Amino acid sequence: MTRFCPKILKEESTPDHLINCQECGLYKQGTRMVWGEGNPEARIMIILDNPGARENREGESVICGTRQTLQEVANEAGLNIDDLYVTFILKRKPVHAYDKELVRQICMEHLEQQLKEKQPKLILCLGNVAVQSFFQNPEAEVKSLRGSWHKVQGFETTAAYHPLAIRRRPNLRALFLEDLTLVAERFHSLNL
Repeated sequence: MTRFCPKILKEESTPDHLINCQECGLYKQGTRMVWGEGNPEARIMIILDNPGARENREGESVICGTRQTLQEVANEAGLNIDDLYVTFILKRKPVHAYDKELVRQICMEHLEQQLKEKQPKLILCLGNVAVQSFFQNPEAEVKSLRGSWHKVQGFETTAAYHPLAIRRRPNLRALFLEDLTLVAERFHSLNL
């Protein structure tokens, strides 16, 4: 059996007028904006809480644990990496404490802009931060929403555990595979 090899996804450029965005205050933490990665024309949008590490200390590109786990399980579920576009609630990686509620609220405007522009057919929210922000419900949890489809902001949406949770708790991997298989089956049934 051939071992799956994850790849570094091409990063989509941040719109010129937002590269130096300072609205949420995360720019003070010194991280750059990451608008999204993968296929910007993909019909499946995956929403994570924030970008992870893209480079090591020497500035060389890396595949972080989140991306590695996501790509491996998506492949196992029958999804092609080219069918996926990954974006984030926060477009900058926070490295210090911040006002989470305020920053997420401000940054959701960027995600809403992406949704209008891209019009994905399916959305997969990974982790409680993404779920609570996108579902606009601070009480929403992956545990109760996973395994079924929900209409959220006009989009067919489902939820799954965050890939880092899978890495920390390997017993969740089977559930993650179930959830990505749910997405793959719906995607293939739509003949997109």
